[in-house]
Amino acid sequence: MHDLGIRDIAAQIATAEGAARVATVEAIPVALPLRRRLSFASGSIETAHNVLVRIHSDAGIVGCAEAQPRPYTYGETQESIVRAVLEWFAPRLAGCDPLAAEQARARCAGLDGNRCARAAVEVALADLAGQLLGIPCAKLLGGASESVAVASMISFDEPAAMARETAELHERHGIGTFKVKVGREPSVDVAALAAIREAVPDGALYVDGNRGWTLEQARTAGDRLIELGVLAIEEPIDLGDDAGRRALARRWPVPLAGDESCLDLGGVARELAGAVRRVSIKVARTAFIESREILAHCRAVGADAVVGSQYEGALGAWASIAFAASSATLSGRPVEAANFLDLAADLVEPPRIVDGCVRVPDAPGLGVAVDPDALAHYRMDD
Repeated sequence: MHDLGIRDIAAQIATAEGAARVATVEAIPVALPLRRRLSFASGSIETAHNVLVRIHSDAGIVGCAEAQPRPYTYGETQESIVRAVLEWFAPRLAGCDPLAAEQARARCAGLDGNRCARAAVEVALADLAGQLLGIPCAKLLGGASESVAVASMISFDEPAAMARETAELHERHGIGTFKVKVGREPSVDVAALAAIREAVPDGALYVDGNRGWTLEQARTAGDRLIELGVLAIEEPIDLGDDAGRRALARRWPVPLAGDESCLDLGGVARELAGAVRRVSIKVARTAFIESREILAHCRAVGADAVVGSQYEGALGAWASIAFAASSATLSGRPVEAANFLDLAADLVEPPRIVDGCVRVPDAPGLGVAVDPDALAHYRMDD
């Protein structure tokens, strides 16, 4: 482990300042194969058409991050992310000090939307900064824990198949917390949760409707799922039905959780003044700086917060793990960082889940390097 005092860190910062600048920025589209199709109420994924963002410094060190397009949620596609990174962010970052994160954000301001592109750029800069300083990102951000527990999402399937998947993740990796996708016909969702509860009696379960239910379906399904012991219900109905969301929040003894309604700090503040009592913070859309601001707001108003997943690959999972491990609040809660297991191939060495937990890498930055052979095989721009 790194054991750095304040003087050591100051000396490294002094050495790094002025010695490294952003030279070039890459946005590489990749197609990573999934083991199976992943489905949920708002969409589905057959292949992980992600974007690898690489920021090269003139010192020869490279920071990396992964962007996951979700056109049905944010409107971003793989093509739009590549274009935003190369045409907007890259020229504005040229010559920027990788350690001056706020300066970089100011330079890159002014482009609405493009949340996944912006987050990947900011995470890649953080990875680069950590490497330049020789310190893991988790420690730079706060260093609360050396390991975190992980949760896994369970996508749509027949109830028996969803139960088998949950049991296998529990037995093979020791995972004990699961976010189950719902938003179908209530009888199907209830049957799936009942089967999962039987397969993992002591599992911590919460559900994500991805806005798939009507208000009446949400009442029916939510009541039954609470009887099965779910701990939270995420985005049950259309975000435009504010009155319905407030009514459900009053009806249920468990939190109504916000995800798609909580895309940024402003959205979080708005929703926590309404129906939402628990926020899913996603590094894939708010990177590290804004994610910390969101966490601080949640703390200030007494709301729960967890680190959510956008079905990241291993590189995205490492970023989520670093953020979760940086916070005393978040490191004690399972982070949704196990869905890289759904990929049949990846660009970096994946986390190793033992007894439901992942250790934070000792290496600087995010602690992993892109496999050049894997990148050559799965990149789509050649």
